[in-house]
Amino acid sequence: MLNDITTDLTDPPRFVLQRNGPAHFDPAKTAAHRDAYPGLAGGAVLAMPRDEAFRRAVEACEAAGWHIVARDLGAGQIEAVATTRLLRFKDDIAVRLRSAGDGRTQVDMRSRSRVGRSDLGTNARRIRRFLSQLTG
Repeated sequence: MLNDITTDLTDPPRFVLQRNGPAHFDPAKTAAHRDAYPGLAGGAVLAMPRDEAFRRAVEACEAAGWHIVARDLGAGQIEAVATTRLLRFKDDIAVRLRSAGDGRTQVDMRSRSRVGRSDLGTNARRIRRFLSQLTG
């Protein structure tokens, strides 16, 4: 059962400001995560500098209707809260942007449900949609 999904299992984006659960990803769930969501690994690489990618990521968060609770251009970190439509559950989101060299930016994301042991795939779908919007 998974409810904390990330694109980087080795060094998942951390929740710095949001303390609505464990800040660290549970490494005991790495194998289950890898089996359930093999296509999420690696996040996305954008062919643009980090400052531009950061602006684009903020716009994508806003377009998704997420409430941005923190944005730090220097750290390349965005934290937000998404509210599910049907039951109005709150899910925490962390987006991390790092320079990948040659004017490119590595984007990794983590989406974690506050309630329940399983998210029924909601967090993975959210990550896929977000990365698709950024790269599309």
